[in-house]
Amino acid sequence: MFRSSIQRQARLGSSAGRQLSTLALRQIRSRPLVASYQKWSQAELQLAPLRQIAIRLYSQESAVARPETDIENKPGGIYDVNRFEDLKNLGVDERIVRAITQDMGYETMTEVQALTINPALKGTDLVAQARTGTGKTLGFLIPVFQRVIAADPSLATPYTRRMASAGDIRAIILSPTRELAEQIGVEARKLARHTGLVVQTAVGGTQKREALWKMRREGCHILIATPGRLQDILSDPNTGVNAPNLQAFVLDEADRMLDVGFADAIRDILDLLPSTSKVDRQTLLFSATIPRDVVHLAKNMVKTNNFEFVQTISPDETPTHERVPQHLAPVQSYENWFPVILEIADQAITRALQDPKALPFKAIIFFSNTATVEFANRVFRNTYLYNRDSGVQIFDIHSKLSQAQRTKNADGFRRARSAILISSDVTARGMDFPNVSHVIQVGLPPDRDQYIHRVGRTGRAGAPGEGWLILAEDEIPEARQRLPGLPIKPNRDLKTAGHKVGQDEPSAEVSKYFDEVSKAYQRVTPDSFKAVYHALLGQKFGRYLQAQDVVRLLNNWAQQGLGWPEPPRLAPKTAHNRGLAGIPGLNIGYDEDRSGFSPKSGSSSDFRQFDRRADPFESRFSSPRNDNNFGSRGSGNRFGSRGNDSRFGSSRNDRVDRRPRDTSRSYF
Repeated sequence: MFRSSIQRQARLGSSAGRQLSTLALRQIRSRPLVASYQKWSQAELQLAPLRQIAIRLYSQESAVARPETDIENKPGGIYDVNRFEDLKNLGVDERIVRAITQDMGYETMTEVQALTINPALKGTDLVAQARTGTGKTLGFLIPVFQRVIAADPSLATPYTRRMASAGDIRAIILSPTRELAEQIGVEARKLARHTGLVVQTAVGGTQKREALWKMRREGCHILIATPGRLQDILSDPNTGVNAPNLQAFVLDEADRMLDVGFADAIRDILDLLPSTSKVDRQTLLFSATIPRDVVHLAKNMVKTNNFEFVQTISPDETPTHERVPQHLAPVQSYENWFPVILEIADQAITRALQDPKALPFKAIIFFSNTATVEFANRVFRNTYLYNRDSGVQIFDIHSKLSQAQRTKNADGFRRARSAILISSDVTARGMDFPNVSHVIQVGLPPDRDQYIHRVGRTGRAGAPGEGWLILAEDEIPEARQRLPGLPIKPNRDLKTAGHKVGQDEPSAEVSKYFDEVSKAYQRVTPDSFKAVYHALLGQKFGRYLQAQDVVRLLNNWAQQGLGWPEPPRLAPKTAHNRGLAGIPGLNIGYDEDRSGFSPKSGSSSDFRQFDRRADPFESRFSSPRNDNNFGSRGSGNRFGSRGNDSRFGSSRNDRVDRRPRDTSRSYF
């Protein structure tokens, strides 16, 4: 019945689904004050709440309903308490409350915390739709800690820590990424400070042996883990890690876990844990979205006759990607990337210094691969931006860093007042960084969802912020296909974006940025750029962006940007395996060391002795393009709106999709 109702609901569509939901929920009405909280009778549970979840498939702005009765002030209602101090009245151990109010300094719950803590303390399973950055971590930690202590009151006293065992885990919290797991671990250890609960983390990217040694030595009651590492530990009988008395199981960012392919690992973990028929455990599932695969996962995890669905997204709440300003900076080629970033940073820093109300410049810059993150980090650390009086710090996070380095950099960026975090997509979801003023995406995002998740790092919880997307003009037709329906507006104000390196003389302002990047290039070894060249040739191409386009853009960067006499070489076998053989402009051949690809100049010493007289940035600029019609389609108010001109900012008109489009929409 569970499965068939979901499938039927998907066929009916959201409009019919809302009607069915209305019948099931009977007398309810929309309330704009807070998000909804639904408690269902046993008869309704078999169909109605799951149908209610199903009709919200992939929707962030579905209608929210609450009971007609004003339940905030009723005993047993939605807001039994909304102050942490009052949790004592609901039976929460005073040591937990003391950690929250005194050590962590929290007084009042956020809406998400009030909507989740109160029902979860009653012991029922919970499926909650909640975004990151809303305080949901405490929303599941407090009920989990209280449940564990209630089942074994001796764990409330600190002296019991020395009796903890790796074979007696009481609660497991799963997170999709190492960074988020470590972040949850920090909060959990603060909460456990005055109790006997021992918190451990087990994540990929760290030594399994070290994590096991720590658990065996110190014991473990609360284990926070990533799915792959937990599956590895539980499936190995030699680890000694077990959970025979598991009281609680939490999945945070469930949609993200499924997105990155952890479905099988989660199923294996569930098989390795004690059966709920033998050990009664509480399941708390949190997800920012409720797609079909999350509904199916919930079906296999929660007690379908005893669970509650909580929606914490208000009907009046506009999603971040629709609220924050988003700008497209169309550049001539990839060699314009870094000067454009410098110009954006300069303008934001100057604005923050002049306007006390403006946010300090704190930006996350996303690149699509690790090689470009490493290269950009080295380049920007050699610019004046890193050493300027405004105190901008620069950090990077990518998959090649150890977990300790990633945690250190994330914590450093989180604490910094003004900083740049150069990152791959490991921080695109789940990570909570305060006061991020800018999200800058460089190059084509892999898809629309990832673009939205990246933009969501700024403007959190109603705070101000802005997004930038830096694309070569050849990439714009492909971007239109990947990013439909987004309010991205073209921005022609950046003087560095429209300059064609190697043509006209630049203005003094433009020269400043290109010269600064040119100097930084000389301090970075050529191997760094060769790795970037190789990585970007491996990106996903598309109908409107093909391999020869990327080769041309990369060659421009190598020759016009870095001043190399020829592009990096690509080994014949590599070109053949990647389907790149025969691409015009590709430099097929070997270095002397047959490493695969590099410029003729080869050695790092040749690169560092770059001749300033041959500096391509000294005389190869043009004045900014005066193209007021870029992407206007008539009104020009929104990026991608259609008017009389069916061409959009690309000289490759023969490759632009000419199919009729909805002229009522003015989005990307």
